[in-house]
Amino acid sequence: MHKKVIEVNDSAAWNSFVKASEHACNYHQYEWRSVIEKSFGHKAHYLASCSEDGKISGILPLIHMKSILFGNFLVSVPFFNYGGILCNDDADRQALVQHAGDLRKSLRASHVELRHLEPVDMGLQAKTHKVTMILDLEQDSDKQWAAFDFKMRNHIRKAIKSGLNATIGGSELLDGYYDVFSENMRDLGTPVYSKMFFKNVLDSFPGSTAIVSVDLDGIVIASGILCWYRDTIEIPWSSSIRKYRSLCPNNLMFWVAIKYAIENNFKKFDFGRSTPDEGTYNFKKQWGAKPVQLYWHYIMEDGAQMPDLSPKNSKFGLAVKAWQKMPLGLTRIIGPHIVRNIP
Repeated sequence: MHKKVIEVNDSAAWNSFVKASEHACNYHQYEWRSVIEKSFGHKAHYLASCSEDGKISGILPLIHMKSILFGNFLVSVPFFNYGGILCNDDADRQALVQHAGDLRKSLRASHVELRHLEPVDMGLQAKTHKVTMILDLEQDSDKQWAAFDFKMRNHIRKAIKSGLNATIGGSELLDGYYDVFSENMRDLGTPVYSKMFFKNVLDSFPGSTAIVSVDLDGIVIASGILCWYRDTIEIPWSSSIRKYRSLCPNNLMFWVAIKYAIENNFKKFDFGRSTPDEGTYNFKKQWGAKPVQLYWHYIMEDGAQMPDLSPKNSKFGLAVKAWQKMPLGLTRIIGPHIVRNIP
């Protein structure tokens, strides 16, 4: 059956479909559209396939990104781990892929990137270079504590004995969070998001976001943003100050976040995207988190190479090294203008 595909500007109709869908994720929610448009200025194309009676039966949120440095492409959805197609059947999926391909051609974009938690049997090329790390939570924090190995428990104890304090709150913690985040991104050689982006996230999801921060003598040395949806809580952006790492602030931050998740009856804790066997992957694995494969599918011209905008791409190597040497204040000014085009 051929399905009609339209662009949707009706948040209520869109979210009604998302809410009813078993496989919906956080980033299918319509509110992320305004977060991205306000924070980065990109044009959104929120596509929906419809049944004969006009009701939405499938969705695909797409963001158009275009720059001289990084190219012209569409992503579902950039800046986050998930998104992609959410639909009821193969006819919806086929219609949405076809329409996304037509949109790519009309915008003269090189590719469409669809970020999924499962493979899509549509004959599309896919990257499987990333996983997300998921911890199945125990029913209470005592059982969770007992499930950690002695090394993890000792790291958390060390943080507490070192005088570190942890707090969970809202926008009042944003300044401290951003100080830590921007310094850490500079040290990694990565352009930093604007503070306004995180403010927009907190403002758009007041009932499903929070900030967890760890301080030493009143100075924030580790902090992360918590987001939750259905039975899962995640920490998509977190950082700590390098010179305090020996005090284990990350361990205390994640432990406090995990306790918060258990106390609020979440079933899963998503530590976020990682490359298998690298540093952050191994850190997350120590908590008992298990890798869940991510599938990034591509709609492209036949024979085209899949894109590589990774910082490990050799053509970005010199830029990373130069960024690490920049004054922190300058990275906060320049960074948002660059990172807005890196999905």
